[in-house]
Amino acid sequence: MNKKLITILTPCYNEEANVREVHRRVLELAASLPHYRFEHLFIDNASTDSTVEILRAMAREDPTVKVIVNARNVGPDRSGMHAFLQAQGDAVGSLVADLQDPPELFAEMIREWEKGYPIVAAIKNSSDESGLMYGIRTAYYRLIARLTNVKVLEHFTGFGLYDRSVVEEIRTHFRDPYPYFRGMIAELGLPIAKVYYNQKRRERGITKNNFYSLYDLAMLGITNLSKVPLRLVIFGGFISAILSFIAGMVYLVYKLIFWSRFTVGVAPLVLGLFFLGSVQLIAMGIIGEYIGSIHTTVLNRPLVTEKERINF
Repeated sequence: MNKKLITILTPCYNEEANVREVHRRVLELAASLPHYRFEHLFIDNASTDSTVEILRAMAREDPTVKVIVNARNVGPDRSGMHAFLQAQGDAVGSLVADLQDPPELFAEMIREWEKGYPIVAAIKNSSDESGLMYGIRTAYYRLIARLTNVKVLEHFTGFGLYDRSVVEEIRTHFRDPYPYFRGMIAELGLPIAKVYYNQKRRERGITKNNFYSLYDLAMLGITNLSKVPLRLVIFGGFISAILSFIAGMVYLVYKLIFWSRFTVGVAPLVLGLFFLGSVQLIAMGIIGEYIGSIHTTVLNRPLVTEKERINF
């Protein structure tokens, strides 16, 4: 009987301290599940440290290790999506290289997959990160849930197991050059099994996330899944106009009643200008985010330009 193939894909960027360890733990997982074949696909996002050299050595030592090296850093979303579409397994597991997510959880995911679930999502129900960051993430997911009618999984980062049919659905129906993977999974609407875990702190190396990258991902999620912010701009304009009209009428009536004693002065004018200017800037920013998304889609550039492939 042919064994089913499980592809574990791991995007990495400057993870020289982690790639061997993450592969060792995947090998231990494979040894505990002898009824399956495993391959480990790494995609390197143009690392500037020795990550690529280590991956080449791992590929020489183990033919089940496959490596894609990007010509330049295209960001984690595009790089991860490209690897996802290259995976050949009957099921594809996504696992980042920082070891905050436990590879051992795939054993439970595979059991759920064998029950017939096309998607098995790993949900972190607790985290060793700061309580403030966890709270901010929770608030963001709840905001997304309010802005869209698509059911978005809270605290789902993409760590999970996906049936071959899911890979083909995404390959066939999504043509997004700047993909939001979590949004795609939500848009599919397929049955999802959930497994829960505690996310560990990063033990080796430093995180590649900064304020800009987190903001970019957050805005990508909003613009991909909802048009509500655009409609809020319209409502905000109406509300601002109504408030300005009411304030103007109040000042006019007050001036007519107390003509000789009431001096309007420049304060209301200055406050009104600042208020309306702020509203306009916020509106332009929101519209700009959507225009930027349209611009990226229209350009239709490839997800990744590959520099090297190993063991394919």
